[in-house]
Amino acid sequence: MTTSLTRRDLLRLAGASGVATLPGLRGLAFAAGPAAPAILIVVHLRGGCDALNLVSPADAPPFIAARPPELRVLAEGPDAGHALAHGPDAAIDFRLHKAAAPLAELYGQGQLAFVHAVGVPDANRSHFVATDMIEHGVGRTAALTRIGSGWLARYLQSPGSQGEAACAGGAVSGEFAGDADTIAVPNLDGGFGLPGGKESEAVLSALYEGARGPVGSMARRTLAAVQKIDRRLARDARSKVLPYRPPGRNYDAAGPFGAALRTAAQLVKMEIGLSAVSLDIGGWDTHENQPGRFNNAVMQLAGGLATFWDDMAAYHDRLLLVTVSEFGRRFRSNKSNGTDHGRAGLMAVLGGRVNGGRILGSWPGLDSARLEEGVDLAVTTDYRLVLSEILAAHGGRKLAPQIFPDYRPSAPLGLFRT
Repeated sequence: MTTSLTRRDLLRLAGASGVATLPGLRGLAFAAGPAAPAILIVVHLRGGCDALNLVSPADAPPFIAARPPELRVLAEGPDAGHALAHGPDAAIDFRLHKAAAPLAELYGQGQLAFVHAVGVPDANRSHFVATDMIEHGVGRTAALTRIGSGWLARYLQSPGSQGEAACAGGAVSGEFAGDADTIAVPNLDGGFGLPGGKESEAVLSALYEGARGPVGSMARRTLAAVQKIDRRLARDARSKVLPYRPPGRNYDAAGPFGAALRTAAQLVKMEIGLSAVSLDIGGWDTHENQPGRFNNAVMQLAGGLATFWDDMAAYHDRLLLVTVSEFGRRFRSNKSNGTDHGRAGLMAVLGGRVNGGRILGSWPGLDSARLEEGVDLAVTTDYRLVLSEILAAHGGRKLAPQIFPDYRPSAPLGLFRT
């Protein structure tokens, strides 16, 4: 008997039921071994987050002159932002956006750090190109023609790496490009299975039970992965998946970002040996009417991360969370009460071992002569330095040259406690 049902067809069937991409997992190593892996969470702020509106040099005269009050964090008055101790310039009052109170709390507790004026070395203000550069772990646009894999794919495939990878969303993101074992899980509310339920699963299991070769092997692993995850979901007496109820805060207020974080939390708690997860939060491309849109995005980001942190209380020492965005926004606001594509941005790093409560990196200054091309906050920290330190903390070894080709880390930022 022959069949035209390939592994790709099987994955397409899985996608129809809410599993957008489900390649074979690395040996189905679902049980966290004696040394459970650290868990890296990469949060993409899609659209180019205005770093200067999230963490502002609030009392810097050039900044005050460049933007109206609603496009910067204020240093005083009822709408003043949250003061951040240990900034990169002692003469400047750095403040966090007023809507980010939960992040200010984590910062004050020493669990959250920021890296300001960070970005890609090669000036590029295209969403698509800048995103590709960051996801592929390169510093120059030309490198995209010769480096096709993502930086996390290279890390996961490096000697000594362990654990599984997932994207809490509808597709596998670019940093996993080239890793066939990364899964995409958009939602677990309705279970994790194939269309047609148990009958379809039984047919496919029988079909591939004795199949030889890589397709048969991969199909069996894929089916086993679906079954393993689905069986770890809590159900009622009628086998209906029970709603996931985190302690404390609720993910719902953070919208789609909260839903992605909830999926990530569920996967982590299944103890399937998960070591890397990526997810997105959009809404940061604020060319016009920025104040309201930015405030809403900040509320979702801050509330979602705080909820996730509370939910992951038992995993704090294993958790490393980093935010990335393709670029920052222009230093000066535009005529549409927004900001256009800029250069340097901001990265946030959260975790139990993070040397938090400080803004790291070199502050370039805001005088016209110090702005990049006279219009942008200059990049003084290569984003790969941040990721290199995170991977070293995650895997316990330095791998920067292998993971980030053509890059050699400079002096460490000191993101983690020694």
